[in-house]
Amino acid sequence: MKWVVGLVVALAVSPLAYAFPNSEPLAAQQWYLEQDRAWSFWPEMPTLKLVKVAVIDSGIDYGHPEFAGRIVAGRSFVASSWKRDSDGHGTFVAGLIAADPANGQGIAGLAFNARLLIAKVVQPDGSVYIRGEAEAIRWAVRQGAQVINLSLGGLRDPVDSRLDTYLPGERAAINYAVSKNVVIVAAVGNGTNAPTSPWPYADYPAALPHVLGVSALRQNGSVPDYSNRDPVFVDIAAPGDAMFSTVPRNLVDATQPDCVGQPYSNCGPAEFRDAIGTSFAAPQVSAAAALLLGQDPKLTADQVVWLLERSARDVNASNGCPICPPGRDSLTGWGRLDVQAALIWLQKGVKLPRPDACEPNDDVNLACSFGPRRTISASLDYWDDPIDVYSIKLEKGRQLYLRLSSTTHRALGLVLWKPGTPTVVGAAAVAPDRAATSIAEGGQERISYLVQKSGTYYVEVKFRPPARGRITYTLAVATRVGSGLLSG
Repeated sequence: MKWVVGLVVALAVSPLAYAFPNSEPLAAQQWYLEQDRAWSFWPEMPTLKLVKVAVIDSGIDYGHPEFAGRIVAGRSFVASSWKRDSDGHGTFVAGLIAADPANGQGIAGLAFNARLLIAKVVQPDGSVYIRGEAEAIRWAVRQGAQVINLSLGGLRDPVDSRLDTYLPGERAAINYAVSKNVVIVAAVGNGTNAPTSPWPYADYPAALPHVLGVSALRQNGSVPDYSNRDPVFVDIAAPGDAMFSTVPRNLVDATQPDCVGQPYSNCGPAEFRDAIGTSFAAPQVSAAAALLLGQDPKLTADQVVWLLERSARDVNASNGCPICPPGRDSLTGWGRLDVQAALIWLQKGVKLPRPDACEPNDDVNLACSFGPRRTISASLDYWDDPIDVYSIKLEKGRQLYLRLSSTTHRALGLVLWKPGTPTVVGAAAVAPDRAATSIAEGGQERISYLVQKSGTYYVEVKFRPPARGRITYTLAVATRVGSGLLSG
């Protein structure tokens, strides 16, 4: 894995108004806060519940004045202190999220209610220690993180396995965080780190289920070539061009008289003076998630992601991106981050997805057991959660009955998989492992199957092309022994 970075020239557009002002001295440099409509919802800065946001990155300048009292814990997973950031990337990301908005110096972080958990996973050469990243995710969850920001990535290439950097350990750590109700935000990556630019695939971990993948926008609303594309895993876009934030004090250019005591990116190394990249778009979305959770602590992670995605403003030719088609697209996902819109939706009581207690049940190794239950209610989302898998123990000779009812007729289907099936996902899922496939009957999907072998079977609920969107369903199970019906 390498850092997601790149280089372009940014253009300016007219700013939007704050509902309450950013009064910090360098506020004029923070054009992105206005475009995010970060604070437009409140007439004055509110008191929100504090939310722990984990920044898994290159560490932080612990003594930086913007972070006084705003760091609650830290740990290094490489051979250097998390309190020192020789790379600068982590300090820059942390400033976008949580720089003190009321200390009368520098800048304001978007999430004024955020408190930081810092996990250092960057090696001296700028690469990411993958095992350390997975350990850091688990550590952050145990520390109480409600949001995890991953402004890092590994190349994804589903066509060439020699280039693809998928690692089961990374996915397992992500799944652990999902199971603990944590919002996970990741940069989709930059083509500068890929064989070609633009690159048509989002990086890992953005290209994993339940991760909110963030692409970059210029100030004029266009999508830069360096921002990776992906028709499924690009979920939302945020400013990522000509960004301004904090840098470590040890990286300040002391040869410039105006930079003495100014640990901000205009005084940092060249790569931070007009910093670009999806790395710096992602933390704005993480900060927005913290604001939503601060406003309503009862929200689940899935609901936070849904609000941010569905309230995003569509990006198209009419607002600065001539190559972006109307609607959800591979460049910007659902559209531009709009914090005000997400909060308005929350205030107005828009119908949110029901909590799904079984997530992340995305394959046989994560299957949710039926146990004594005869009925399960859950949901699928084509973009974020396209498959649910359940396990059920069956004895040879039983007659199994499965019934799936959904809010959209014939949008979902069922597949029953045999004991010993290694996976139901992708090319590795093979036809001989299938026991039965559902048929439509009376507005439901149904399977009736005579059990041939005792063991643990797997029930897969999945989208049936060309269905899209989010669909709520109810899955019922029963078995027949002799003339009676028993629960599975």
